[in-house]
Amino acid sequence: MHDESITRLKRRAAGFLAAAICAGLLGVAGAAGSDAALDARVMKISEELRCLVCQNQSIAESNADLAQDLRREVREMLAAGKTEADVREFMVERYGDFVLYDPPVKRSTLLLWIGPGLAAVIALGGLWWQLARRRRTRAGDEADAPDEAALAQARALLDAKDEQ
Repeated sequence: MHDESITRLKRRAAGFLAAAICAGLLGVAGAAGSDAALDARVMKISEELRCLVCQNQSIAESNADLAQDLRREVREMLAAGKTEADVREFMVERYGDFVLYDPPVKRSTLLLWIGPGLAAVIALGGLWWQLARRRRTRAGDEADAPDEAALAQARALLDAKDEQ
């Protein structure tokens, strides 16, 4: 009888141990799933934020120390329950609209929006002016070229001078 109770006790312990292991594995899988969802949110917003020390890279792409710190900050804010809009707002308050790859159109960012078009218009205007100037110069050179009568008169004067 004593052996039977020990066997039952062992079976119960094994059952509790198996249940504990399953619960632990489910908990780890659930935590990994939530970490994967958090990682996806961190990557999404990190791709929308510009690294302030890199040449046109997002903080998701950059390996700069500042980018790593910003990614960590984004992760902590999202893990604390902040929304993506809250994170963007925090970053704009801290670093300005330049941190956003798609800054809002407002007075302080107007140059960002019209600057490329303005630069293209200025470049095309400069090219047009240069080509028009070149055409005028060539036309002026052709107009200044002596005609045959003027050349004949110049030759005659030179020949008369040589005879003297």
